[in-house]
Amino acid sequence: MPARQPAPPKRPTAKDMKEHAQKLPYPARQADMKFQPQSSLAAYRAAGKLEGKVALITGADSGIGRAVAIAFAKEGADVAILFNENQEDAQETKRLVELEKRRCQVLQLDVRDREQAFQAVRLVRQELGGLNILVNNAAFQMAQEKFEDIPEAQIRRAFDTNIMGYMWMAQAAIPHLQSGDCIINTGSIVGIVGIPILVDYACTKAGIHALTKSLALYLGERNIRVNCVVPGPVWTPNIPGTMPRSEIEKFGHEVALKRPGQPEELAPAYVLLASQDGSFMTGALVHVTGGKLSSDE
Repeated sequence: MPARQPAPPKRPTAKDMKEHAQKLPYPARQADMKFQPQSSLAAYRAAGKLEGKVALITGADSGIGRAVAIAFAKEGADVAILFNENQEDAQETKRLVELEKRRCQVLQLDVRDREQAFQAVRLVRQELGGLNILVNNAAFQMAQEKFEDIPEAQIRRAFDTNIMGYMWMAQAAIPHLQSGDCIINTGSIVGIVGIPILVDYACTKAGIHALTKSLALYLGERNIRVNCVVPGPVWTPNIPGTMPRSEIEKFGHEVALKRPGQPEELAPAYVLLASQDGSFMTGALVHVTGGKLSSDE
């Protein structure tokens, strides 16, 4: 008889979020969070869907990026994780990937800089022997109660990270991708429904959705697929590091499931889009939102 699949962990509710609300300085470290995001994929059953593949994941030191790195490793891929600041979190992600007996390359670089993006791809190809999957996941956000008060430096950082960074990484990767390879972007439901305290961030996420569709059309003839995962509210270090306490306390309350998502609940969508299971999917915005269907709260 097949082995019984482990039971999924209990998912924290919005009430749990309120009871464990914590505000951290930016950039927040996952290691410092009292209420740790669930990213181990302990109940995940792999099927070798990415055997022999090499993936480069930006923003993979923690949160969604960490969970995707672990999921890809479980499916047989070697993984390069690119991060900017949190060395301790990145080393923990490396440890977790290597527990799956896969290689993990750690790159501390800044996607806002075009040359560093190209350097990342060069280093991955040198150390891991190629590149099949690019996951653009690095992101910057910072909440502001008043749109008029958003500093110019914040707006530029959001666009440089979330738009220019994705473009630089795609430009660097595309010449080395072959038929059957793919790019997966991380968008956001706020890029569709909007959010008043993250106007600049929402604009960049809407831009990522458009970038996804445009690149899918551009690369379709080469059979290189480009898709986008669209998360709803997900519990990551960005939340205590960038949101006001009042938002942290009620985080995830507005979705149909009445709770925030956990990073490991997003990872299977990335596996689908990276594997042959998603071979006829390109230009898609794959919503994993817990039922965040409108901007009504």
